Amino acid sequence: MAGAVIFISLAVALYRLLSGVSVPWALLMVGFVSVSAAVGFFDTLNNIAALHLFRGGEFLSVFDQSQRDSLGMFFLRLHSQGIFMNELFWGLWLFPFGLLVYRSGFLPSWIGVWLMINCFAYVILSPIALFFPTYYGTAFKLAQPVLFGEIAIMLWLLIKGAKVPELPQRTVASA
Repeated sequence: MAGAVIFISLAVALYRLLSGVSVPWALLMVGFVSVSAAVGFFDTLNNIAALHLFRGGEFLSVFDQSQRDSLGMFFLRLHSQGIFMNELFWGLWLFPFGLLVYRSGFLPSWIGVWLMINCFAYVILSPIALFFPTYYGTAFKLAQPVLFGEIAIMLWLLIKGAKVPELPQRTVASA
């Protein structure tokens, strides 16, 4: 849950940085992040359900231990399926983000292109994980170089920073 909150905070910070490039694309980026965070919050319920089943409790006394363990494992596997569903939104937010980086002029455009390609990698990986799980490991390994686009922008912002052009100073009379 903390990761989803940090993800929302990241989206707000990136919105403030990139909304000058295009407000509609920046809003779309924040929208996809918000949906991803919501899916992540709801997916956490699967872990909570598994925890309740494994710990037991008076209200679960109608189930024997092996039934509770089986149900707990079911919810843990459901959680991993939720992560695979959320991969779709992990990818979708990267397209507007990459486009904003590409158009910004103060961040390297090649990272923007990389982020947009990264978007399509996640969008392809999500259905593979859900419908063809035996091929997911191989597909993930093949897509790994593409998925480093997020790390590239993170390192760029941490090391180089965004060289946002200065806005003209407003005079007291115009304010």
